[in-house]
Amino acid sequence: MNIVLIGYRGTGKTAVGRVLAKRLGWPLLNFDALIIERAGRSIPEIVEAEGWERFRDLETEVTRECAAKDRHILDTGGGCVLRPENVTALRKNGVLFWLQASVSTIAERIQDDTQRPSLTGSKSFTEEISDVLRERNEKYQAAADYAVDTDSLSVEAVARRILELYRQREHRP
Repeated sequence: MNIVLIGYRGTGKTAVGRVLAKRLGWPLLNFDALIIERAGRSIPEIVEAEGWERFRDLETEVTRECAAKDRHILDTGGGCVLRPENVTALRKNGVLFWLQASVSTIAERIQDDTQRPSLTGSKSFTEEISDVLRERNEKYQAAADYAVDTDSLSVEAVARRILELYRQREHRP
């Protein structure tokens, strides 16, 4: 069974994934890094050259491959839940943890990130975060087995909470 981290960028998926991988001795699979490796170019370059749909196709390929593994930490991209087939694949052999944070926390955490192009193109940074969260929150909620708010918790505390929930679930009859 995998531990799957879902949520908007800047909620702590990668940082928490690193801690979980170290604690459990499991491999960490970062979907964005795998997509970049597969495409041989950055995400902004993929989107500029081939569009968001091609990026999402690559994301679905990576999701399918990673979801088939066992005892891995899966650090998904923020939009992974947009395609129902991705969620279905991840749920087959994974417990999904939705990492949440407020718009202001996300904005503060990702303000210097140049590795993702704008999703809306014309809005301010915080407007985009707010709008995209509003659009995706229902999908995150529907996909998640558990939600963990990362606003006021350290990376270590979030990892501890996820391990607690994962172990409780593992020991259910």
